[in-house]
Amino acid sequence: MPTQEIPRAQWNNFFDSFSRQHEGWLVTLEVFGSTIGAQQEVRQIPFEEIIVEHGNSQSLVIILGKSRNHFSHTIKEPKHVWIQRTPKGADESLEIEDEDDTKVLLRFRSTEGH
Repeated sequence: MPTQEIPRAQWNNFFDSFSRQHEGWLVTLEVFGSTIGAQQEVRQIPFEEIIVEHGNSQSLVIILGKSRNHFSHTIKEPKHVWIQRTPKGADESLEIEDEDDTKVLLRFRSTEGH
């Protein structure tokens, strides 16, 4: 099961569980868009959590690092979330696409060698 889309109705539960399971894993965050091209925002920073915010419109907030290495990235109006797994079933990356077709890719690895 290489890639699976996470239905919007499951985002709250998925991101709560995902955040607990992957806390401390090293993450590289990349952004791809037609107006910005491909940009690596951060590389090999510990993952903290992804928060689903509800307001006038939904957004996702990715929080990485601790204290002085803290980094957050907000995705406004996300429309798709995909998880990619290795052939052995280990989580490999998370891709989030917003209303403007900009994609955020989180590539991660466990600090425990998973």
